[in-house]
Amino acid sequence: MIGILPKSLEVGDREYEIRSDFRDILRIYSAFQDESLTPREKAYICLANLFPDVKEIPQEDMQEAVDKAYWFVGGGKAPHAEPEKEKLIDWQQDESIIFPAVNKVAGTEVRETDYMHWWTFLGLFGEVGDGLFSAVVNIRRKKAQGKSLDKHEKEFYKKNRHLIDIKTPEDIEAEAELNKVLSELIEE
Repeated sequence: MIGILPKSLEVGDREYEIRSDFRDILRIYSAFQDESLTPREKAYICLANLFPDVKEIPQEDMQEAVDKAYWFVGGGKAPHAEPEKEKLIDWQQDESIIFPAVNKVAGTEVRETDYMHWWTFLGLFGEVGDGLFSAVVNIRRKKAQGKSLDKHEKEFYKKNRHLIDIKTPEDIEAEAELNKVLSELIEE
């Protein structure tokens, strides 16, 4: 039905309540981006985070539950058969530039709200216009497509590589190790 924000999903012949707040879905996205997890593990994490009563879903309905969960997380659309070749957004790394962009559209600090439906958040996210986040994603897209950056973009990239280059798992591990060594030195 038009204009309805689902707070439950029908799986088999039963309605199951779902966690529909954007924070819950961002936890799912975090798992989806974890390269150390298998697709099966990602699906399990998705179901466990989305359905409070996941253990009540019969085993024979699990594939339907996964399909419906992915539909919901995708904003009411079936997931793409082929994921993007290059990652343009990393929800964890980009948090500090995503939320100001969404807040600008919403006219409020969305993280301060008690509840915001995932689809509402997606709508706000889709309306993000010019700004830091858009500039970062645009440069990532151009680099992924092998396109040349203009003079301004090259200068911006040079000054903001830490924002633009998506960290690999190895980068994150090395950064964590460095932080550990630094904290040990400070404690001495």
